[in-house]
Amino acid sequence: MSRLRGALAAGAAIVWAGTAYAQAPPDTPSVTAPTEDGLDMEAAVGPVPAPHEAPAPEPVGAATTISDAIMGGKLLLEVRGRYESVDQKRTAVLTRNGESFTIRTRLGWETGDWNGFKGLVEFEDVRQAGPEHFQVQVPGATTPPLNGAAKARYPIINDPDVTELNRLQLSWTPNAAFQGVVGRQRIVLDDQRFIGNVGWRQDEQTFDALRLDLAHGRFKLFYAYVHHVNRVLGEQRDWDSDSHLAQLTWSPAEQLRVQPFVYALDFSNAAANSSLTKGVKASGKTWLGLFQVAYSATWANQRDYNGNTPGYSLDYWGGDVAGTFDIWTARIAFESLEGNGVRGFTTPLATTHAFQGWSDAFVQPAGGNKGFVDGIEDLNFTLNVRPRFRWAYLFNIDVLVRYHDFNNQRTGAGLGREWNAQVQAALNPKLSAAIKYADFERNTRVPAGSAAPPPSRTKVWFTLEYKL
Repeated sequence: MSRLRGALAAGAAIVWAGTAYAQAPPDTPSVTAPTEDGLDMEAAVGPVPAPHEAPAPEPVGAATTISDAIMGGKLLLEVRGRYESVDQKRTAVLTRNGESFTIRTRLGWETGDWNGFKGLVEFEDVRQAGPEHFQVQVPGATTPPLNGAAKARYPIINDPDVTELNRLQLSWTPNAAFQGVVGRQRIVLDDQRFIGNVGWRQDEQTFDALRLDLAHGRFKLFYAYVHHVNRVLGEQRDWDSDSHLAQLTWSPAEQLRVQPFVYALDFSNAAANSSLTKGVKASGKTWLGLFQVAYSATWANQRDYNGNTPGYSLDYWGGDVAGTFDIWTARIAFESLEGNGVRGFTTPLATTHAFQGWSDAFVQPAGGNKGFVDGIEDLNFTLNVRPRFRWAYLFNIDVLVRYHDFNNQRTGAGLGREWNAQVQAALNPKLSAAIKYADFERNTRVPAGSAAPPPSRTKVWFTLEYKL
């Protein structure tokens, strides 16, 4: 393990010396499509065009032997440096601002194609490059921080030091209609509202799973059996899983895509996060003159599963409409996650940072993931602009501003409001940067019978990433 850490650290040093770090957006930014890291996904302003991430078959130039496939593969190398600061309302215990500077290195190899088979191995290392002025903790937990009880005086920044196997997978793609993947892998569905890789954090969420993707005409079927969830807090807070994920996609036209889904989550060492969620999503886009209009609408019901929790039944409603003209995109969205006063609708395998505000203020005390015991309603407005001008070392500029208004779903009481802003740009084809800001201000008055909103907080990030 020490040799592995040394190799990863050496890779980080080489990249840092040559180029520094960056968050790499796509060469041609898309209004809707997420990147693997999740940064552009948070700037997305419409429905995602593909139902899930699935590599395309690679029949051309396939290797004739296994050794040729291995040697004919490609190196995977990413280095991301990030500074994050958190100014959160003080309490008797939390008395200091949070601050961190972390460096994440990913190093791996993906083989070429051999009779439809491809292999991939990738290691990930996260290191502190400065003082550890933050606590690592399951959101909402009342136990001491995972990085020591003395860190309780700082706010949460969940980027612990870790060196681990991030991905180890074997895929088989015999034709364009079928693909199977087995092993530790990344699973990203749509806008990651229910299933994602939590790519915003330095330690990525991956899944030990068997995954099947089938396509026939206008239909696509996704299924995955998840045996283990490798979460963002390192191995000591991973989840043992006996979960099933299924999604059917019917795309009769660009204007309409319908996706019924079922997510049966069963975690033996995190019973409060177990649930059965069934729902359907409709989305599409069209042109109205010079304007492109995109929409999505989702309904889901969540209930207890396999006796892991007391009985409950909660609904989710969400929808958005986005209009794009030239370099400008405006979007209005609304989400309602029902709550019963004890627990709220949750999405424990989602990339929740992209939803309900980037400050990540709202958490479930029992579940350790984003949500609110009384349920939460989120009405938000987004303005996104991608200027055309470019310089030799600054291009693909993307500017986003978003405003959230939060209300208690069960009682109707106001909870607070939040402003988000982000600027990201490429510095060269492999290097880019992002500055990001979130400010949540809670309502000071709470009506009787309503759960209290979380404390106010302000967060700032500066991210640089290099991708080979």
